[in-house]
Amino acid sequence: MNNWNETQPIFVQIRERLTDMIISGSVNEGEALPSVRQIATDLSVNPLTVTKAYQSLVDLGVIEKRRGLGMFVADGAQNQLLAHEREAFLKNEWPRIVKQIKALGLDIEDLMRHETE
Repeated sequence: MNNWNETQPIFVQIRERLTDMIISGSVNEGEALPSVRQIATDLSVNPLTVTKAYQSLVDLGVIEKRRGLGMFVADGAQNQLLAHEREAFLKNEWPRIVKQIKALGLDIEDLMRHETE
């Protein structure tokens, strides 16, 4: 059973799982990814939802379709995804975090002290 985040489309959540697999190295560059049908069965979702997640990664150029063989992690995918995720974090998440840090009156020393706890 999956605990889906109701505020985010399922295909985005599947894409995030695939991204995490590539960034963490649990699937290396040049290796095959699980088939659309396998993921759809494992997650109890429509295969079209999985296809949409895969297509978004194909559009980024981090996975490639090999006709008759499936989906494979492209060369350079890990570094490309890291760069993409960093950029997305800095654009989408960081401004909100900075705003909250300022609102709470925290400074770098407070943050660093709590990082090591």
